[in-house]
Amino acid sequence: MDRLKVVTSHLRRPNDVTAGSITPYPVSASLGHHQNIQYVLNKNLLLSPQQCESYERDGFLVIRDLVKSDDIDRYCARFRGICNGTVKVPALTIMKDVSIAKSEFVVGERAITKIQDFQFDPVLFEFCALPQIVKYVECFTGPNIMAMHTMLINKPPDTGAKTSRHPMHQDLHYFPFRPAERIVCAWCAMEKVDRSNGCLVVVPGSHKGELQEHGYPQWEGGVNKMYHGVLDYTPDQERVHLEMQKGDVVFFHPLLLHGSGTNRTQAFRKAISSHYAASECEYIDVRGTSQQTIAEEVDEIVKKRLGSEVDFNFDDAWRIKGKLVHGQQINL
Repeated sequence: MDRLKVVTSHLRRPNDVTAGSITPYPVSASLGHHQNIQYVLNKNLLLSPQQCESYERDGFLVIRDLVKSDDIDRYCARFRGICNGTVKVPALTIMKDVSIAKSEFVVGERAITKIQDFQFDPVLFEFCALPQIVKYVECFTGPNIMAMHTMLINKPPDTGAKTSRHPMHQDLHYFPFRPAERIVCAWCAMEKVDRSNGCLVVVPGSHKGELQEHGYPQWEGGVNKMYHGVLDYTPDQERVHLEMQKGDVVFFHPLLLHGSGTNRTQAFRKAISSHYAASECEYIDVRGTSQQTIAEEVDEIVKKRLGSEVDFNFDDAWRIKGKLVHGQQINL
């Protein structure tokens, strides 16, 4: 019942809320397109012409050494507290790798491979509101910014079943709001990330395509819950492995095809991320579209947690997840 109160209390929030802790940045708030620029907002004084061109062409942009090491260490400590039970966060989603979940229990942070929805935790949510993150996000969303999906990923050493990999997918598959051009992910490496421990893999330019049909891949070792992938993906497409250092951040478009390989090391690989959207974005009806399957899966999970009598839909899930970080809350 306490969990239900927490969830329902966040379904309806005031529309006119200003976050005073973030300094505004001089970026256009327009949602429209201008000339050949589609994915970066006009009159942007932060990105160089080369960076704008790179994001327009490739759909992602890596900024080196953006998050301080001390901040990352604090997030790691908080994660450990959540894992060992000394920190309690309401409505947090805790996940395990499918092959670990079926094996002998391991204590502490080795037991958990991902936490989602940390918008209610004051420490981890600091990442989403870091001024140096927000000023880049504003280049893609405009000044009214909602953090819509938060994750700390603790990719485990692969057990040999290859379940630590993530299938190639598009994040827009999970989001019932548009336009896609005003959504962006900030993904931060919490330590060195390379091909040996399963760095991100992206298909440059794939953000210019359409949202493709997703589902669970037929992998022999099994697939983690909610790890949907593009059903007709072929590995012969040009791919880039994003090798990053601690504190590096990659910003990418929600239609960009991306995934990650297996972790072939004996250590867990950590990253923290948030998806942001302009609060001017609007919810859409996904019934009858390729997104209906994910909407039904989310509905099943919610009712399993809160009870079948709960009146809940796909939009409600994202209203709970969303939290204002800058400007005004308008539609989301």
